[in-house]
Amino acid sequence: MITKKDLVRVFVKGGILSPGDFLKIIKTANKLGSDSIHFGSRQDILFPVKNYSKEDLDKTFDSIQTNYEINQESYQNIVSSYVALDVLPRKSWLAPHIYHYILDSFKYRPKFKINIVDPSQSLVPLFTGNLNFVASSQDNYWFLYLRFSEIDPNPWKFPALIYGFDLAKVAEFMESLDFKSQKIPYEDLYSLITKTLKINLQTRMEEMNFPDSNFPYYEGLNSTPDGKYWLGLYWRNNKFDTTCLRAICERCIKTNVGKVSLTPWKSIIIKGIEEKYRIGWEKLLGRFGINMRHSSLELNWHLPVLDTEALNLKNYLVREMDKMDISTYGLTFSIKNDPAMVPFTSVVIEKNFTPDSNPGESYNILFSKEFNANLMEYDYYTKNVSKDIIPPLLLELSYLYYEQLDEKQKVEKETGPKNNQKTLNILYQCKNCLTIYDERIGDEINGIKPGVAFEKLPNTYECPLCGSDKKGFSKIS
Repeated sequence: MITKKDLVRVFVKGGILSPGDFLKIIKTANKLGSDSIHFGSRQDILFPVKNYSKEDLDKTFDSIQTNYEINQESYQNIVSSYVALDVLPRKSWLAPHIYHYILDSFKYRPKFKINIVDPSQSLVPLFTGNLNFVASSQDNYWFLYLRFSEIDPNPWKFPALIYGFDLAKVAEFMESLDFKSQKIPYEDLYSLITKTLKINLQTRMEEMNFPDSNFPYYEGLNSTPDGKYWLGLYWRNNKFDTTCLRAICERCIKTNVGKVSLTPWKSIIIKGIEEKYRIGWEKLLGRFGINMRHSSLELNWHLPVLDTEALNLKNYLVREMDKMDISTYGLTFSIKNDPAMVPFTSVVIEKNFTPDSNPGESYNILFSKEFNANLMEYDYYTKNVSKDIIPPLLLELSYLYYEQLDEKQKVEKETGPKNNQKTLNILYQCKNCLTIYDERIGDEINGIKPGVAFEKLPNTYECPLCGSDKKGFSKIS
């Protein structure tokens, strides 16, 4: 029986790889006796081997400049929302080359979990990393949210925006600090980073808006505005047949498709398929009997790799939910059989780990605040229930989800309150470094709370970025 200890774990930086490199990985898996591969929730590739040759592995991964591990978790893959480009909304400035430049700047192997994500999309979770770089509205400037404790629902936010091409510098420096042994307070990070590194920072001009939690249907052939197509592929058991994957990679190469993207949901997306090649893709998928019309009930689940118990429970719940004609559009689910697992879904079915429960026979159901997993605050809906009770309870939760949706609130969020005239906002800008003081936001670095007008700041006030005094600021609209 294959276990997690038998897995070769391939780090696919940002979840992006070329079809040629993917093909080499698949052929290596075949050579080592594996006829299927798995995808991990951090956009990595995993394949099981009983007897492996380190020489073969080194030869493959050195040639494609990709790292791997066996039987350990010393390093982590970098997650990115590149996969959501052309599939979901995005920041206007966040083009493919920006992702590539940033990912290429990471020259070291991170031990921290790092996320590089666009908050406009809802396919890649925002805060499943230790260092979570989240795109702001300012061109190529990023929020940084830290989360090193899985039990802490509120990530700590760095008080300034960081320039995109400096993210790797900040991440590598933070790894060198060794948080756990030195117990460095988050609040000291700003001064440590600014005193040590030469990087570009900007004062935060905005608070981050969490995206709507609506989960997209990402399977099948779908058109893009440029007249091309993207293809989403999902396998029910997360065992992707290597014969089929080899044919897919070969077709990508033949039809000039340059990238394959991995999702955190154990699926792949292929973008840039031209109209003239569409029929050939449909024939290929038909030849391997690939079903591209799975129910949305199946696509929105997060399960641990090689967890047969979790997979069997999911299959049972999906069948029962389908009988009830339940709608789960906008919801996501995970099955938690390991207390250390960090969920990133709106609903969690958790094995009951309490001493007075019978393992495997009772479950707890949790749901996230506002059913938005990015808020990472979970409440119990029910505790200690048997498996056959879970489907009707999930039906109740779905009703609760749709009941709490507020159209008026969403309209006001996008357009502003009705009958509210827009008012001119007066800002003050530093003449030296162009940092802006906005009284709606305040200045967290200098301990100034939101709502304090610039005129009421003490005369000793200094720019948080360059240290210029208060007289160095001028009024702008």
